[in-house]
Amino acid sequence: MIVQGMMVALGGFFGAMSRFWISRLFKKYITSDFPYATLCVNLIGSFLLGFVIGTGINESGILLLGTGFLGAFTTFSTFKLENIQLLADRKWKLLITYLLLSYTFGVSFAYLGVETARLYG
Repeated sequence: MIVQGMMVALGGFFGAMSRFWISRLFKKYITSDFPYATLCVNLIGSFLLGFVIGTGINESGILLLGTGFLGAFTTFSTFKLENIQLLADRKWKLLITYLLLSYTFGVSFAYLGVETARLYG
């Protein structure tokens, strides 16, 4: 149980740090009301989680990469908060675009990750 927790914690540390640096990079180069950084990490994370699961990796790998790294890398709570902010600011077009891109491509990228792993695994 302790080893499993350490795997999740280690993966989570690197996932959170990766998300932090990607978000900073986006904020440095892109000034927009649209939450590009969160969309990017969530779509990348969807593909990678699909890929990890599609490889049939063992439980330790899922804990390290899936639960730990990708669980911390992707961010559902920030996604929801950004939706609320767009709603409160009445930025309807950005809100609808963000929702459609996130859900449509998130599911699609997860599927593509699984299929890619099956092709190359």
